[in-house]
Amino acid sequence: MDTGPLEGAGPRGCGQTVVFTGSWSVDQRVAVIGLGRFGSSLANELTRRGWDVLGIDTDSTLVQKHSDILTHSAVADCTDPVVMRQLGVGDFPSVVVGIGTDIEASILIASNLLDEHVPNIWAKAISRQHGQILERLGVHHVVLPEHEMGERVAHLVTGRMLDFIEFDDDYALVKTITPTTITGVPLAESAVRTRYGITVVGIKRPGQDFTHATADTVVEKGDVIIVTGKTRAVETFAELS
Repeated sequence: MDTGPLEGAGPRGCGQTVVFTGSWSVDQRVAVIGLGRFGSSLANELTRRGWDVLGIDTDSTLVQKHSDILTHSAVADCTDPVVMRQLGVGDFPSVVVGIGTDIEASILIASNLLDEHVPNIWAKAISRQHGQILERLGVHHVVLPEHEMGERVAHLVTGRMLDFIEFDDDYALVKTITPTTITGVPLAESAVRTRYGITVVGIKRPGQDFTHATADTVVEKGDVIIVTGKTRAVETFAELS
């Protein structure tokens, strides 16, 4: 996509638009609206990974702070659908709404993106109620970073887990130390699926890289394993000694 709509002066009423021109990659284009801690961290990481990122915020100081890192940046108010169209945001395959504290702005921007039929919309929510509103609007992915990080850290603090990721359908992926109850025999013989309702998908021996686990894999004391299953099942498994 050509960057023409973004070049030059900004739309009327939204201040000056700061833009760094360049060509877009077809599949790796994303617009991030809101360059606070969440939005800027996400935008910078995507840029580091080689994505073409347009960062937008109403705060010119934030835009200037990140303009040297992002592919493109703009000072603009995306609650205005006209401004959003002038920036060409509706042409992006993915857009992230990183605004959390201003719930009204978050909802208005999400509605504008849905009206533009953006195929992949991510939005930050600061509460479950905020998230529910965004979901009811039709936002494809709602993220509650503070809540999700709190849950994740709670799992790490209270158990033997080294990492924990939970999915929407009550399914989790956990990295944990191998309990003695399944060591010394092949996984098929330990019957972890029938006994604990989990599946061991990866294993890491001290000093070695992770490898895929098979039915013939024998885990030993001190091994780190990756297991999947229903959230409660992996929680129970990770508490075994």
